[in-house]
Amino acid sequence: MFKLIHRDKNTKARLGKIITLHGEIDTPCFMPVGTQGTVKAISPKELEDSGAQIILSNTYHLFLRPGTEVIKKAGGLHNFMSWDKPILTDSGGYQIFSLALLRKIKDEGVEFQSHIDGFKHLFTPENVIEAQQILGSDIMMPLDECVHYPCAKDQAEVAMKRTLAWAMRSYQVTKSPGLPAGRQGHQVTGQQLLFGIVQGATYEDLRKECAQRLIEMDFQGYAIGGVSVGEPRNLIYNIVNLVADLLPEDKPRYLMGVGLPQDILEAVGQGVDMFDCVVPTRYGRNGTAFTSVGKLTIRNSPYIADFSPLDQECSCYACKNFSRAYLRHLFNTEEILGLRLVSLHNVHFFLELMRRTREAIAQNRFSEFKKEFLSSYNNSIA
Repeated sequence: MFKLIHRDKNTKARLGKIITLHGEIDTPCFMPVGTQGTVKAISPKELEDSGAQIILSNTYHLFLRPGTEVIKKAGGLHNFMSWDKPILTDSGGYQIFSLALLRKIKDEGVEFQSHIDGFKHLFTPENVIEAQQILGSDIMMPLDECVHYPCAKDQAEVAMKRTLAWAMRSYQVTKSPGLPAGRQGHQVTGQQLLFGIVQGATYEDLRKECAQRLIEMDFQGYAIGGVSVGEPRNLIYNIVNLVADLLPEDKPRYLMGVGLPQDILEAVGQGVDMFDCVVPTRYGRNGTAFTSVGKLTIRNSPYIADFSPLDQECSCYACKNFSRAYLRHLFNTEEILGLRLVSLHNVHFFLELMRRTREAIAQNRFSEFKKEFLSSYNNSIA
């Protein structure tokens, strides 16, 4: 399911390939986030043209709307959204963290009160995996418990041990006979990959215990969860470095929810393979573009008559065809095209960053590439 192709000679950065039912993924990779079966404001064709190899969707949100039965009738999530490349589905574990006022956690699972209609639903490790089997996800994530920062150690330990128990229950579902039908009405279990998620907050001993016990379960990949939840950047880097060193070399490593360019490059240098974040489209909808010389807020007055592209070095559709002045005009007149174009640019920027990163690793010059990129990028413009 994973091939380790090359290691950079001077860092821990590595090239790999993840093999899934819907195609191969070159790593390191960035996964645009399509929480509700769509990457906001961007079509599947535009994603493909931008170089997206895989997208991320969310089991919790798709369970609520349109519901797994609708997606099953459509032939699975790929058919439903007309995306024929790989899809990773998060379990809803992040919603345990983000919707704290609408849920109750117990060993059986999580009882959610829907943020849409107020109805209550019980999410268990078992039915979350069964839902992802119906969706036909290429990579499934088990239910886990993420805690806030700062967090007392005893609370972090309870959450970590519950995550481990839920991981084992999730794993056992994939090995059980009589599983529900998945893509196009066919059972796809065995072709879907299941990753374990390492929790433990900022406590190194908890992280080590969690990683070791998950490795013993022998998942097809491993994620580093529970980071970027309020802790300072140096703590994030310390935990990522610690956990990445513990994980098997022959399995993909996924850093969940970390997605600023400087953080991605730091984690690549620590041996991480996969990334996701809502940052490109969220920033794009609010008029902030990522460029080779830093972030640019297109609403600002200096761009009233600036007829240059968002980024001179970018080859995306927005940069090849439209000026900063025009994009500013679109935002200030609340035209939908503006947020579409800046979102599209941002996704292209992140995917191109990963392509260039893979190229640098192949040439054993990742350190030089990182230094060159950050030297330019950190000269942030208005």
